[in-house]
Amino acid sequence: MGGQPRGERLGNPGPDQGYALRLARGFTARLQLGYGERAADVVVGCVGVALKRAALFGRAPMVGDLELAFSIFGFLDEAPTGDQLDERRSLFAEVSHHHHYTEVRRIADRVPESVLWLGAAAARDAFTV
Repeated sequence: MGGQPRGERLGNPGPDQGYALRLARGFTARLQLGYGERAADVVVGCVGVALKRAALFGRAPMVGDLELAFSIFGFLDEAPTGDQLDERRSLFAEVSHHHHYTEVRRIADRVPESVLWLGAAAARDAFTV
């Protein structure tokens, strides 16, 4: 007995997950948001992806995890327009509210594990929203 519970959608929690929110604050000025997107939603959604990546490596989150998460969804590049922006805005809408855990999980689950093993530039090339 003891240790972390195992089961579907429980994942592999890594240490010091709250640190990812502190690291994410360093990215807020760099975020390229489109019309109707909110930085708080983008941060929470991408922190979920960053934590998933950190857990794969069995460590606390690092700046590189957040760089990858923000990059693959295009938040560090010029904001998309049209249908791409509509899809991204819909995916991240309101996820900063604590009762939207399922939506944050949907964002993290959308990114294949194979992409999370890559560096930020390679992941951006391998993943499309």
